[in-house]
Amino acid sequence: MTRSASPVRTVVLFATVFVEGFSSLGAEIIALRRLVPHLGSAITVTAPTIGFFLLALALGYQAGGRVERDFLGRVRRNFLLAAALIAVGLAGPVIDALFAHVTPAPLAYLIFVAGVLCPIAWLLGQTVPVLTNLLRDDRVGARSGAALYWSTLGSFLGSLSLSLLVMQWLGVAAAILVCATLLLCLVPWLQDSRERTVAADLPLIALVAVAAFGGNVLLPQQIETAYATYRVGPVALPGMTDPRVFWINNQVASIIDDSEPPRYTRYIERLRTVMLDEMGFRSRSILVLGAGGFTLSHREPLNDYLYVDIDPAIRELAEREFLGTGSRGRFVAADARRFVADTDERFDAVVVDAYSALTSIPAHLVTREFWQGTQRVLAPQGVMFANLILDSRLATPYARNLLATIQSVYGPCAVEILFRDRPLSNVLVQCFAGAPPPAAEPYTDERNRADLDVLRSR
Repeated sequence: MTRSASPVRTVVLFATVFVEGFSSLGAEIIALRRLVPHLGSAITVTAPTIGFFLLALALGYQAGGRVERDFLGRVRRNFLLAAALIAVGLAGPVIDALFAHVTPAPLAYLIFVAGVLCPIAWLLGQTVPVLTNLLRDDRVGARSGAALYWSTLGSFLGSLSLSLLVMQWLGVAAAILVCATLLLCLVPWLQDSRERTVAADLPLIALVAVAAFGGNVLLPQQIETAYATYRVGPVALPGMTDPRVFWINNQVASIIDDSEPPRYTRYIERLRTVMLDEMGFRSRSILVLGAGGFTLSHREPLNDYLYVDIDPAIRELAEREFLGTGSRGRFVAADARRFVADTDERFDAVVVDAYSALTSIPAHLVTREFWQGTQRVLAPQGVMFANLILDSRLATPYARNLLATIQSVYGPCAVEILFRDRPLSNVLVQCFAGAPPPAAEPYTDERNRADLDVLRSR
């Protein structure tokens, strides 16, 4: 814009770079959230995604700096394309279909990043260098500084409002609609008097708006919160009567059927047998880290349960969509590691059953420090149970290292493989409170103290 530009046009330009920052970072946050049900939230997923986004953004800066004319037209077209990619490419049904039909999952991930996320970053990244040419100031530094200020402010407010407000209260689809709508609202303003009329862009704006509404409202949507994707559906299982599954991030979290008494997943039934029948738990306090479908305490009035889950919406969803009735026990919405570090309560049993996707336990819940936290909240004679999904031979590095980490804190633990005929199995680990015993020493022919140890153990 020249020095004679109107203040109204200046406001439009700053609003444009603000919306660019808001929507570009919003698209990145939404993309990371969309990947959780399919790939989890490990740093090996989030870090490359952020890296690819930043690379595309940098290439967008470079491309924008090379634009020499038709500045508003370039940004207008970029906003329309970016809105379409956000509205359709980030829609839940579209991403679910991509990962359902493209295997392996890393290939689907690369298609998503290359075909959706990076083009959004590249298109919106051009905005600041292009519009800097139109801002009023003789000094390039002042113009670029003002543009970057409004763009970064938009990114800041977008990250807060979308993650803490929109996704929490309205869901991920609503966040997509917010970003796409903001971009579309700016398109009619990005016109010069010499250009075509605003009406020329209305059909494209309407088409993108319809696609946004269809992909994020009309098409069947899973139940989504800021933390996870949920769905409930029937399944055919031998020995069960009309069972239904509570899926969390595409993983079977809980199963319940219409038998009397109801049947549950095998590991839940095994846990209930161990605690109620074999250990005789009565009037005990049991902490469950990772709520799932709240089936551990279902129709179980003998003990007191406290469920901890990071998603504050999971209890209402499980009761309404899965259990069909109220759940037993208290509920606290908190991160499991933070809870065991802060609480003053002590429990007779701690059950660790937290997953982010598929077989993925959140990385901060597999470390020695976390298991020390679970040990800290146990009563003196307490017991810790962990439901792990590992290879049935316990031969992979992940299985060996995770079990070694737990036993570095608790000492020797009981390990029970529930499905020996499958590549992956629920593995129940049972450990006891107290300091771990001294390290064991193998028996040898020269120094065989087995008989002596038998006497000492009686």
